[in-house]
This record gives sequence, structure tokens and C-alpha cells, in this order.
Amino acid sequence: MPANGNRPLKLQFGLINHEGRYLTAEAFGFKVNASAPSLKKKQIWTLEQDSQDTQMVYLRSHLGRYLASDKDGKVTCESDGQNSDCRFLIVAQSDGRWALQSEQHLRFFGGSQDHLSCFAQVITDAELWAVHLALHPQANLLSVARKRYAHLSMEDGEIAVDMNIPWGVAALLTLVYLDGKYCLKTCDSRFLSNDGKLLTQSGRATAYMLELKCGKLAFKDCEGKYLSPMGPTGTLRSGRCSKPGKDELFDLEESHPQVVLMAANGRYVSIRQGVSLAANQDDETDMETFQMEIDKETKKCTFRTSQGNYWDLVAHGGIQSSATEVLANTMFSVEWLGQKVALKANNGKYICTKKNGQLLAVSDSIGEDEQLTLKLINRPMLILRGENGFICHHKNSNTLDGSRSVYDIFTLQFSNGAYHIKGVDGRFWYVNSAGLVCSDGEAPEDFALELVEHRRLAIRGKNGKYLRGDQGGTLKGDGLSLSSSALWEY
Repeated sequence: MPANGNRPLKLQFGLINHEGRYLTAEAFGFKVNASAPSLKKKQIWTLEQDSQDTQMVYLRSHLGRYLASDKDGKVTCESDGQNSDCRFLIVAQSDGRWALQSEQHLRFFGGSQDHLSCFAQVITDAELWAVHLALHPQANLLSVARKRYAHLSMEDGEIAVDMNIPWGVAALLTLVYLDGKYCLKTCDSRFLSNDGKLLTQSGRATAYMLELKCGKLAFKDCEGKYLSPMGPTGTLRSGRCSKPGKDELFDLEESHPQVVLMAANGRYVSIRQGVSLAANQDDETDMETFQMEIDKETKKCTFRTSQGNYWDLVAHGGIQSSATEVLANTMFSVEWLGQKVALKANNGKYICTKKNGQLLAVSDSIGEDEQLTLKLINRPMLILRGENGFICHHKNSNTLDGSRSVYDIFTLQFSNGAYHIKGVDGRFWYVNSAGLVCSDGEAPEDFALELVEHRRLAIRGKNGKYLRGDQGGTLKGDGLSLSSSALWEY
């Protein structure tokens, strides 16, 4: 496990055949076909690797069943466990597409529509699959060889791979999928070129093919060379290798939310003065930035510092940044109060800010001194994915869709506890009188963000209701409760 405590993201993707259609797992009869024009839930496959043989993979459908082929080439997807018929080898081609070979029967998998089989003895176009990642596209990038994270280095105008913990907005990278290839976009909306320069426009030199090796990713450029960290700062650019070795391999890791907190005294909570937390600073640096890690089961939250320590409840209600591991006293409940939050420690008391700025968990109820303004700093570019797909501008109207296989990138702006959400055209989101979320506002409208679950947030409109995707996919601002349709991966 790296110092960040994160696990690499499970690789999930869609597989596109030679006719541009996605491999689909149907719930009815556990059948598979290649008929779907876009990547939605039924088209998502999870790659699982054999612990002994890393070249060997299993493909698990959204139903938790495994793709399998028998000796006659008949393909099914109903096995709920891994067996020898479910074992495939990935044979990567020079154009980045994959051929999938049954390890047991040595035949290749391919076809179109309902006519899929695993019986071909040689690879033709019909046996080739393009890979479309189905992960949330914003992540941290870890170099396997250097054990360091990539980040935008503004002063050098490059992506450097020399960070011990992915900290601040500079460590957030966005994978942009274009015509079967991927671009790496920095937090200031520039694209990485294969010579290491950052460009404002994407083009041939910024497009990479994704290759998988031993469960790690490699990025292959238009000349057939691979991205790798170079020199003392680990400048990310293409090297001379035309085969990926350890230096060319990366893990994608989830990017936890990082926040700054302002107390009732108008000052930022900081660790600058030592281990005890106090709200006594006027500017935002790494010392005032904390990573929120939300527990999947309890929904409680830890706050990690840039040094890698956790907030900890100590004697007499004191809060210190001294814990090195997650224990009961490092977990806090977050109560969302519109544009403010209150934090309850493990002693059942709320954290309050004393006159000298010191934070103590000693309050039984929430008053002004128990309220904090929480600002999310590492999502200036916001990409939201719900249970049915991504949020995207509607083609023919000013509304938003919440069930698309492609995503739009929105700009998130903080404003005194609230957020404004802006589209590429510079216009703002608002909720209209019919409860629809529209994207053509001239003036910004306040929304509240609630980081309620591991990797998922909720958004409340100024009417106090949650934004949710309805059955037809339309984004509405009328949710009365935190249902699954009102939770968004970000």
C-alpha cells in the first residue's frame, strides 16, 4: 500500500467491437451480445487478474458473472465463480486494441450483434476490441517504479512525478477519451504532449493508447513510445522504449476530496502552530488543507494532513493532528447544515472554536461557534457520474441529462459556503420553476455540496432539495431525500 493509503482503482471498461458496438451482458438468460451503441451499466466489465499468472484475466459483468467459452466456442456469462473456461489471455495489438484468447481452448473471441463466439484460430478485425475505460475519469497517477505521484508543476510548465502524497489540486489529472485514445488533462485544462510540454489544444501528440501489463497501465504515444518519468523531478514525457518496462507503468488511484475549513472567527483551521489544531490563519496553504476520507460502512470521516497524520480526539476534548493510523478517536461525524458543517467527535460532543482559535470537542449542541465553512479545493473541474451515467448537456435544450455515457466537464466555483456550477459556455446551472436543472443561467445560483459517502456527493439547490436523475435521465432539482438517484461520483 502506498503512503497515501489508497488502493489502485479496479479497472472497469467497455469493449468495443469492429462495428463500434459495445459488449453487453444482459440480465435475461445471462446472454451476451455486441449491439449497444454506448457505454452504460450493462456494458461495464471489471478486469480481475489471476494472482499466480498476471497475463491471465477474468472478465466480470455488472451482474457479477464471468465471461466463459466452451470447447465449441460457445460464449456464456452465467458462471458466478472463476473456472478454467473463464480464463482469457489479452493479446494487445499495435493499435491498442485487444484480442481475447481463451486460455483453455486457445481460440479467439469476436463477432457482432448476437453472433459472438470464441472459435477463431487467427485474429481478424472481427476479433479485435477497443478498450473504453469506465472509471470516473479524475484520479491520481502513481509511478510504479518511483512510487511517486504525478502533479502539475506550474513553474516548470510540466507534469512532474515527485510527490510523496498526492496533495492539492495540482495532483488531480483528468483522463479525456477521444476516438479510442486518451489525453491527460491537468487541473488548469492543459493537455500533456509526448515531448513533455503542456498544450491548450489536444491533437495527435497528446493522444495515448492505454496498454495493460500486470494490472498496471502504460500510455503509448503516436510514435509507439511510452510515457515515463525522466530526470530528477520525474518530468512526464515519452522515452525511447517501444516496450513498457517497470518505468513505464502506472496505477490510477482514487482522488479523495481535499478541503479547507473556516471557523466562526473567519480564520482557517491549521496545523501551522504544531500538533494542536487551531483556527488562526488567513491564507490557504498545505498546512490548512485536509484530506477527507469517508468510511464506506459508518459514513464517518477522517481528516488527514499533508504530513500524513490524522486528526485525533485527545484528553479533555482536544483535537490534535497526531494519529498515524485510523482508530475510533480519529473518526468524526459530519452534519451538513446547508452552507456550513458541524463535526461531532467520538466523545459525542461537537467541535467548537474557542476565542483563541483552539478547536475543542466539548459542545452538546450546535451554535455559531460549532459551525465551520467547508470548501472543496481539488475539484475545480467537476465531472459527475450517477447510477445511470454521467451528467451532460442535453443536445437540444437547456436542461441536463444524468444518464449519458460521455461526460461534460463543469467548472466549480466556491462562494461563501455555496458553490456555483458553470458549463463550458460560461453559463450557470439553476433550478427552474418546474424543478428542472438548467444550464444557461446568466447569473450564478447557489448550490450546497454535501460529501456524504465514500466517493459520492449530494447537491442541494437553493430550494433545499437534492439534484437527482429521473427515470428518463433528466436532471431535476426536486429530490426530498438522499436516495441513490441523488448521489454523484465526483
